[in-house]
Amino acid sequence: MDVAVADDGALFREGLQLLLSAAGHTVVGCVEDGDRLLELMARTPVDVAIMDIRMPPGADGGLDTAQRVRARFPDVGLLLLSQHAEAHYLFRLLEIGTERIGYRLKDQVAGVAVLADTLVRIAAGEIVIEPVLAANLVDRPSPPVRSLLADLTEQERAVLRLMAEGRSNSGIAAELFLSVKTVEKRIASIFTKLNLPAESAAHHRRVLAVLAYMRSNQMAD
Repeated sequence: MDVAVADDGALFREGLQLLLSAAGHTVVGCVEDGDRLLELMARTPVDVAIMDIRMPPGADGGLDTAQRVRARFPDVGLLLLSQHAEAHYLFRLLEIGTERIGYRLKDQVAGVAVLADTLVRIAAGEIVIEPVLAANLVDRPSPPVRSLLADLTEQERAVLRLMAEGRSNSGIAAELFLSVKTVEKRIASIFTKLNLPAESAAHHRRVLAVLAYMRSNQMAD
């Protein structure tokens, strides 16, 4: 797929370009800020735009740029990268969209296999969330969330962590070596225990429901 990269770190841009090329993707351009990314995309169509959350312009310029890209190019996938897993970045990302979008740590995409998997999932319309952030939300939640998560079994917590990453039922089944039917049963149980709408069948809507629930309870803490 055709990819555009925006990051104010020259070494990281060059390294990411090498990884993308090794994964079989075409890098149509590498720029250092959001304004230049928009200019590049106006000239050259891309499938996915990758950007640093904290690049110029502004302190969190990547998030602002992602919002501008989504408004002007709604079919383009977005991958935002950060040095640290921050829940408030994730929740801002969810306000931009829940389809064809991802939030990953820079050091976690420094490998061809992980980067390729992330881009394929985004291009397929999924939401992709950094696993360590999903685990933090599930395993170390705020007190209001903890009280309800206490009712989940260890196996249900494992499923919930992968749900929060944006994994589909088949993806969860493959990761945990379970049948899809077993995963569906555990998800139904999770929805019941967390009072979440079971009718959210599409995986990105399901993830949004889970994370919105966690955000609302954390804000109430």
